[in-house]
Formats: sequence, structure tokens, C-alpha cells
Amino acid sequence: MGEIINLNHARKARDKAAAKDAASVNRVAHGRTKTERKAAESEKARAARLLDQARREDRDD
Repeated sequence: MGEIINLNHARKARDKAAAKDAASVNRVAHGRTKTERKAAESEKARAARLLDQARREDRDD
């Protein structure tokens, strides 16, 4: 026979691991300084401007 496990302990360990993963994702997303957020935002806007400037427009003649 296999090893006997307590399902409550297994469930709690699984939930704890999931919470730990979610916390690490939140630390990355929300753990930046104001300067870093502004720099990333301005870089994103700059990339969007460059993409719009390189866009070709079709003529409907």
C-alpha cells in the first residue's frame, strides 16, 4: 500500500504554495518605485509613438 497522507495538510500546503506564487507576482508588479513606474510608462509611450510613425497609410484613389 501507499503512504497515508492527511488531506487537510496536503490542501493547506497546496494553498500556501499558491499564495506564495501570487505574492511573488504581486511583488514584481507593485514593488517598483515611482521613478521606475514612470520610466516604464514613458518607454511604453515612446515605443507606441515610434510604431505609429512607421505605419503606412493606404491610399484610396
